Amino acid sequence: MSDGRPVKRSLTLHGHRTSVSLEDVFWRAFRDIAATEGRTINGLAAEIDEARGDVGLASAIRVFVLRHFMQR
Repeated sequence: MSDGRPVKRSLTLHGHRTSVSLEDVFWRAFRDIAATEGRTINGLAAEIDEARGDVGLASAIRVFVLRHFMQR
């Protein structure tokens, strides 16, 4: 897959399905972070969703991934 175009995938947040479009590089990084922390991407996405305020979920996930790697 290309890293440039967003790829839409489904997540389940608090029992509800939602679609999120992220570039493949962000999907891979998001899965890696969840796996490293022993968590599911749905659980991690639900936490991000609760804390995101009025920012879109896809943007909030991108910022989460970026901050994760900047703090390393």
